[in-house]
Amino acid sequence: MNDLDAMLTRLAEAPAPAGLDGMEARVLARITVRPVAHAGLRIGATTIALALVMGIFGARVPTREARAMSPLSPLGSVSALAPSSLLDGAP
Repeated sequence: MNDLDAMLTRLAEAPAPAGLDGMEARVLARITVRPVAHAGLRIGATTIALALVMGIFGARVPTREARAMSPLSPLGSVSALAPSSLLDGAP
């Protein structure tokens, strides 16, 4: 543990590498220069309208008639490929 403490002390006392000088200013300069993508108002309105139409259509048009499940299969219909069905006839 003393070796680790000595290494950390030497690292803390060592001068910072020259490449780190001004790094924060360079990064902030690149962030401010970076172009910001703007979506047009027409694209945003079209997207909202399309999502609204899809939502209304999906809520109003059911794919099939709703039916109550059989009380004998509360967890769903029995599948012929279920492991319990496949192992049923095994010795």
